[in-house]
Amino acid sequence: MLEADRASAGLGIELVDEGDGAEVRMTVTGEMVNGHGTAHGGYLFLLADTAFACACNSHGPVTVAAGADITFVAPAWEGDELRAVARERVRHGRSGLYDVTVLRGEQVIAEFRGRSRTAAPVKGTEATA
Repeated sequence: MLEADRASAGLGIELVDEGDGAEVRMTVTGEMVNGHGTAHGGYLFLLADTAFACACNSHGPVTVAAGADITFVAPAWEGDELRAVARERVRHGRSGLYDVTVLRGEQVIAEFRGRSRTAAPVKGTEATA
């Protein structure tokens, strides 16, 4: 899934680890800085969302975001290398809940919570035995 993600690739986001969740990283560039001189929150959200997508799609079936929110707790600056670490909290049926922490070193920059939904097969594409 990440190999086809042109938005994440265009920002230099790399998958660091996957398994029980996922970890991705990105360096804040000058193009990502807002008028206050800090990383634009949209880029931080995108980094966290990419980790979330990797984690919730690690089980096989296509899974998409049903919703997400983020809390920013510290600024990030140009040149900062950020990591987003996603952990699965619970999956039930087609729904899942994931927490993602965005870090600079060990400092928390943002906390993200994503709600996933496994996509229903499109009629006529179901696997047959």
